[in-house]
This record gives sequence, structure tokens and C-alpha cells, in this order.
Amino acid sequence: MQQTLVILKPSCVERCLIGEVITRIQNRGIIITGLKMMQLDEKILREHYSHLVDKPFFPGLAASMMASPVVCMVLKGVDVIEVFRKMTGVTNGRKAEPGTLRGDFCMSGQANIIHASDSPENAEIEIARFFKPEEVFDYTPAYIKYLYGDDELKA
Repeated sequence: MQQTLVILKPSCVERCLIGEVITRIQNRGIIITGLKMMQLDEKILREHYSHLVDKPFFPGLAASMMASPVVCMVLKGVDVIEVFRKMTGVTNGRKAEPGTLRGDFCMSGQANIIHASDSPENAEIEIARFFKPEEVFDYTPAYIKYLYGDDELKA
């Protein structure tokens, strides 16, 4: 099964939306295999947003990401990157469809409550950036047979 990194940003944490987001993740049937709260610093943000460091908006982005702790998660599931990004909605919350996390809970392009990896390659890099190997648990919940057909789990 595929894994992805998710960060509940300060705009999610400060608005007390952590439980709502986690509930929607679990209700969808996505498996949480790593979960922790942490305070980001400029070093990790420069690495994570290396493609944006030279942009004029980077200082504001970094400040917003350091405004409070964040919640980092590793999620697992069949096609979880695509599934979760659809659940997340487009970057700008004003343009996100109702029913998506951003469409339901945000009104901003920057304070957009959540980060989700965009590819398997980036997910692997990002998980390693935010989690030690022993902080991610590779387990199969007992209810897995109620989430997928047998043929989907063998793929």
C-alpha cells in the first residue's frame, strides 16, 4: 500500500480542526500509521519548501508555518496520495469544492490548513524529513477486509 505525508498546519491547529480532519481521514478508511505534534523551524521549512525559498512570499509562508505547532501524519492506503489530495481540495480554499477539507474549512491560499504529498517520490522524501523510521508503524488493521476487495490488496 502507498504512504503519504500530511501536515495539519497552524491554521488548522489554531482553529481546533485537528479532530475534524482526523475523523474524516478515518471515516474514509485511510489508515494512520504515524502521528505527532511538532514545532517547525526555519531549517526544516527551507528544506521542505526549497522550491519556494527564493520567492518573495517565502518569509510570510515560513512565519505562518511556525506560528504554532503542527500535526504531522503518515497515512496509508491504496492510491492514498490521489485519494487524500482529492479530499484536501485545491490550494486556495476560496476555490476548493465544498465537501473537501479546504472547501469546508478555509478561505485562504496560504492559511489553507493542510499539506499533502503530491507524488510517491515526494511522499517518501517528506516522510523521511518529518518522521524517524521507528515513528511510523507498518501494521494492518483488523477491519482492512471491510475497506478493500481482496484483489485490491494484492495489487
